[in-house]
Amino acid sequence: MNENNIQIINLTPDNIANYGVCGYKDVEKHLELRKKIDWLKEYYSKGLRIKAVIANDGSYQGMIEYIPGEYAHRPVNASNYMFIHCLFVGFKKDYKGKGLATSLIKECIKNAKEQNMNGVCVISRKGSFMAKKEIFLKLDFNLIEEIKPDFELLVLKFNDSPNPCFKNMDENIKYYKDDNLTILRSVQCPYTEKNVNEMIRTAEDKYKLKTRLVDLKSHQDVQSSPSPFGSFCIIYKGEVISYSPISNTRFINIMDKIIEKK
Repeated sequence: MNENNIQIINLTPDNIANYGVCGYKDVEKHLELRKKIDWLKEYYSKGLRIKAVIANDGSYQGMIEYIPGEYAHRPVNASNYMFIHCLFVGFKKDYKGKGLATSLIKECIKNAKEQNMNGVCVISRKGSFMAKKEIFLKLDFNLIEEIKPDFELLVLKFNDSPNPCFKNMDENIKYYKDDNLTILRSVQCPYTEKNVNEMIRTAEDKYKLKTRLVDLKSHQDVQSSPSPFGSFCIIYKGEVISYSPISNTRFINIMDKIIEKK
């Protein structure tokens, strides 16, 4: 593969329906995509940018999503920093290890410098839905804060401004102490739509649990999440049992283990 086989496209409210996002391509079929488009329309004027890697065959092979830290859909204090929500490359393995992720991050860095920001920051974690820290460390990002269970805040600073930091999330869990099962989600992450609906049915049918579903409508709502991932969280009897999006199968595995311990 060479660079002539791909394009990096800036997705806008006007063209996102032509390319889709995160593997969702059909506006008529995918409610997830329709909600993501509406969300992009709301935050595009605030600086939200989604850049997609599009191969010559039209396939979607990666993306980066970032936004000024004031509007980050993560519980961080990151004023005047560009904050990276998501980064991934390669639905097909041919597009992995080709430097595309680095190119996407450099696009974000360039954009942040053009806006005279203090730097760029990102939350990393091992596992699905989170970018790994190694790619950022290679680009001179520094690990500045860690928070349970295994989230890390990294920053690339352009000056000597104060570091970004995690918000205090311990306070946020108190609002869900009395609920049996609560799922928090934001349309920032389109993967939550189908999986959440399946988990709600499973909770009722298999575990006889009523679910409180909280749709986080704004960046302020997400920044008040008890999970560092922000845009998704599952709480059972006052404890976080999933910090980031999971499948219904994974939900069953978690609940079965909890019930076995009783």
